Amino acid sequence: MSSALAPIRIGYCLSLTGPVAGNSRSAQLAHEIWRDDINNRGGLLGRPVELVCYDDQADASRVPALYERLMDEDKVDLVIGGYGTNTLLPAMPAIMERQRFFVGLMGLGVNNTLAYPNYFAMIPTGPDPNAALTEGFFELAAAQIPRPETVALLSADAEFSKNPILGAKANAEKYGFRIVHEATYPLTTGNFTPVIDAVAESGCDLLFLCSYLDDSVGLVQAIHAHPFRPKMVGAGMIGPQNTAVKTALGPLLNGFVNYEYWAPVPKMMFPEVRAFLDTYQARAIQAGVDPLGHYMAPLAYAQMQVVAKAVEATGSLDDARLSAFARDATFDTVMGEIKFGKNGEWAHPRVLQVQFQGITDHGADQFKDGSRQAVVSPGPMASGRLIFPYANAL
Repeated sequence: MSSALAPIRIGYCLSLTGPVAGNSRSAQLAHEIWRDDINNRGGLLGRPVELVCYDDQADASRVPALYERLMDEDKVDLVIGGYGTNTLLPAMPAIMERQRFFVGLMGLGVNNTLAYPNYFAMIPTGPDPNAALTEGFFELAAAQIPRPETVALLSADAEFSKNPILGAKANAEKYGFRIVHEATYPLTTGNFTPVIDAVAESGCDLLFLCSYLDDSVGLVQAIHAHPFRPKMVGAGMIGPQNTAVKTALGPLLNGFVNYEYWAPVPKMMFPEVRAFLDTYQARAIQAGVDPLGHYMAPLAYAQMQVVAKAVEATGSLDDARLSAFARDATFDTVMGEIKFGKNGEWAHPRVLQVQFQGITDHGADQFKDGSRQAVVSPGPMASGRLIFPYANAL
């Protein structure tokens, strides 16, 4: 094959096994759909696109060597970031050393202290990512009557939870909530009853949770079974966005308030997103991934759209040129218009808070539209009203 027709190879790693495999595999399908779409249109720069993806097994210590292999041995043309802070942060030293253009997927505040100019974040948390993830939760709570006064912070003992907890503390101070309990639990925790017993002893009004997928299930089950009823609960859980978690919990999710990046509500129906999700959902069952894909898929597809536009606009695979273009451009994607700002974060935040309402069974179809998870914040994108306190939504 002549060099003119050789594939453009894009390399990265994902946690295809381990505690976030469900989300990572959903992202992988979105990437594969983008690859097929771009190749059906003639590829990039007239060349077909090939994806080179390794499984980091949710082990951050494996990530640096995998990226070094991609760049130094596989000699991929472009690199992109995998899913989440746990994968992106350990990749950064190798990326920075080689000055690569790097679009990461859903890493929270990865570039806060590094300030690497060639990094771009595919996450709608904006220029203050730590706070933006959950500010809507605290803002909503502060507007309720009678006004809640106290909050408990409960998180998994893992790298991904550090920035959300920093943001929660900043938001608690901003909105005048007193922290009366703070605790972490191992990701291997099987019995959450003692954890919630300790929360109940604090008598907190708000219960802030930062969890992964399996522990989200355990926490929701324990909270629902416990006699203690905080006035609001949720906020920073990485779990209820996933269809497998939704269907496992069913009605137990009613009343929980949690962040989302996209929801099937009128204000979020950006051009092309419905057609993309129709394609994703048609392939998801056979691929054995999240059948709806609302959380991961639009952002993962948009990640690749950013890469493609930068390549096409510059006519180049040069990392410096791609990075310079991305700093100033506005990108039209399935997630709407995206423009990058400070530290490569989105110039304008677009984080939703949704409340699960009216769930009656464990079927997935009820989550296809927005009728069971009302967007309650921010106001301009709202599709429903907050049911307060939590007990009233059960």
